[in-house]
Amino acid sequence: MPFEPRTTDILVESGMKINFDYVDELMCQAIRDNVFPGGVLLVSIKGSIKFFQPYGVANIFTKVPVTADTIFDLASLTKPLATTLAIMRLVQQFRLDLEQSLGSVLVHFKNTEKETIKISQLLRHTAGLPDYIPFYIELNKLPFEERKEALKQRLVRLPLQHPIGEKVLYSDPGFMILGQLVEDVCGQRLDHFLTETVYRPLGLTREIGLRLCFVDLTDPVHFERIAATAICPWRQVLIEGVVHDDNAYAVGGIAGHAGLFGNAEGVYVLIEALLSAFYGRASDPLFPADLLRIFLQWEKNTSRPLGFDAPSLQDSSCGQYFSKHSAGHLGFTGTSFWVDLERDITVILLTNRVHPTQDNDAIKIFRPKIHDAVMEKLLA
Repeated sequence: MPFEPRTTDILVESGMKINFDYVDELMCQAIRDNVFPGGVLLVSIKGSIKFFQPYGVANIFTKVPVTADTIFDLASLTKPLATTLAIMRLVQQFRLDLEQSLGSVLVHFKNTEKETIKISQLLRHTAGLPDYIPFYIELNKLPFEERKEALKQRLVRLPLQHPIGEKVLYSDPGFMILGQLVEDVCGQRLDHFLTETVYRPLGLTREIGLRLCFVDLTDPVHFERIAATAICPWRQVLIEGVVHDDNAYAVGGIAGHAGLFGNAEGVYVLIEALLSAFYGRASDPLFPADLLRIFLQWEKNTSRPLGFDAPSLQDSSCGQYFSKHSAGHLGFTGTSFWVDLERDITVILLTNRVHPTQDNDAIKIFRPKIHDAVMEKLLA
């Protein structure tokens, strides 16, 4: 049956009117081409939403449509939108310093090869750690209550892949360590600390429509509208409403590298709170502007901001028009956000591209195409 675009109200703020017909056409074509079953695209400039539209289905088996409220597994958007913000809050509270060494904060890293790693190096992925280790294979053999401690010990013993500070290598284990560091310093679970100090002040709790939350596997959340992810070979189930990432799942759904869920408007409200503070237009900013600049604007000798990603020099996922002073991140499940800090432009793309199989990587070609189409309209 041919794909028929759903008609739906687009929540767009008043002001500058832009013709996004071609952007809409590309999103509809992506559904027809099976780039992803469903998605939501949100575009804003200078704090004003210019495009906000859902597409396709959240579940190919039930045919439940994606809506503006659909919750997505944000995957590695957890790194900048959760763990990094928790570190930022602790720095703001003078409970952490970015140049502190790992061994000075976490006692179990003392007298190890990792004790001199700086918090800033973990955030910039220059700590020398490997990109990915399937810890879940061994963790799943243990009783659930022993897994977090077991992961902690495995991270202590994990060999460095490169000398500290010499190479950028995107690392899940680095953010697992950061998540543990937050919990050790604040004495709370990562998600509890974030809800209390970041999400609730912005109205981004799961009790209302604008949601950002982790899903605790021991106390699961029921989402009215949730985008399914992959059929997991070892869980032998379609993943829907629990974390897709295997390592995060093994330790209960709360981790520094993955586990955050949210809808597009929730992601937007959080990013806009950061940008409002960054540009000085917030009367009661979430974070001080000077601190945000430290995190969002990288140094000349580094290739990434603190906890965020930057556009690649070639074949960037955000296309060719975002300025070099941009920050964002990708999520394995098909999620992303990019912010052009020179032009105050935000593009949020949430999809379930791993549904029903994570072998579908057509989004790699689609992402730069849709970002180029958006920027061509905004910059015309």
